[in-house]
Amino acid sequence: MEQMMEKAFAYVESHREEAIAVYRDMINTKSYAREPEGVRNMADLLQRLLEAEGFVCKQIDVGANGPTLVGILGEDRPGKPILFSGHMDTVLSNETYPDNPFRIEDGKAYGPGVLDMKGGIAIALNTVKALKAAGWAERPIKFLISGDEEINHTGSRGAKVFEEEARGGLCAFNLETSPVNNCLCVFRKGNTRFNISVEGREVHAGNDYEKGINAIDEMAFKIIELRGMTNMEIGTTINCGVIKGGTVSNAVPKHCEMEVDMRFCSVEEMNKAKAKAEELAMRTHVPGTKTTFRYLNIMDVFEETPEGYRFYEFIDKISQRIGMGPIPAVRLGGGSDAAYTTMAGVPTVCSCGIRGEWNHTTREYAVVESLFERSKLYAAVILHIDEFVQGEK
Repeated sequence: MEQMMEKAFAYVESHREEAIAVYRDMINTKSYAREPEGVRNMADLLQRLLEAEGFVCKQIDVGANGPTLVGILGEDRPGKPILFSGHMDTVLSNETYPDNPFRIEDGKAYGPGVLDMKGGIAIALNTVKALKAAGWAERPIKFLISGDEEINHTGSRGAKVFEEEARGGLCAFNLETSPVNNCLCVFRKGNTRFNISVEGREVHAGNDYEKGINAIDEMAFKIIELRGMTNMEIGTTINCGVIKGGTVSNAVPKHCEMEVDMRFCSVEEMNKAKAKAEELAMRTHVPGTKTTFRYLNIMDVFEETPEGYRFYEFIDKISQRIGMGPIPAVRLGGGSDAAYTTMAGVPTVCSCGIRGEWNHTTREYAVVESLFERSKLYAAVILHIDEFVQGEK
């Protein structure tokens, strides 16, 4: 085993430029989540890269958004597959960046998705190459890469497909961004977004004020009541994030609408919070107003499970054994598809991707060295995965 690990590490060190070139191609293939054609281009690139390593791949149409890419290496090998899961879509529009935006400055990589989360995909692919170079072929390895995670699978079957394809996995490295301090994530809040729309009656604010029905006034009552749902002790938060209404200040507004983000720490709390939010949203305060309520999307809770935490502890143990030091566990507020691998019964650790900061902004950067560090770490974890399996018993 030690010889295989040495070979894997030697591969990572001797193929740095190749790994960076692959990383560059991924970033320069723009894949903004709301432009499915670009996401499909990214899926095609990843499929070519995986097939070159011997994976059998398929792209699953999940609806109007980008596809989900599934690839499996060594399907005929014994045992449950080891999963590398994540997403290939990015959050900022393609026009935000120039052509060929990837660059490295002072050990940091920049470009759309360089951190969130194409860096994680680059790590997973590099890990597979290192394992092949070491001669390891003990279990199947499966890639499960979504094309619409950044928009919470809105209007698609993406979440359902993710859960279905994850079933039967031995463990899952979810390749979301790692905090710059090298943590691994064992829990993430779930979230849902919903729209509230209020209709009133528009009149001149001076001549006909008493005949008007003010939609913004009605929404103001709703905002105050919804805000009161925030409970930091149990981790439920409400953010009334976008609001639009009215036309001019001297007219009573006929229309007002709002988009709300709600986050929670358990499926049980999610169900309670959704019921309460619907009740408050539909309550009428200004007579004559009419309200409509609709959910925009949902990302389920990545719940902390005993087996998921045991997998985290195993990764941490291997990290210390090979001299990389301890890796702290962290619980985060932003959602991820780790929810669905966990719901499929697969022990999952999230934030397994490249380290960095400022995802979802143009300041996003990734620490390049962590691409190589984590490729070595995951190769070592997989080379010793039988220890994790034996720990089940």
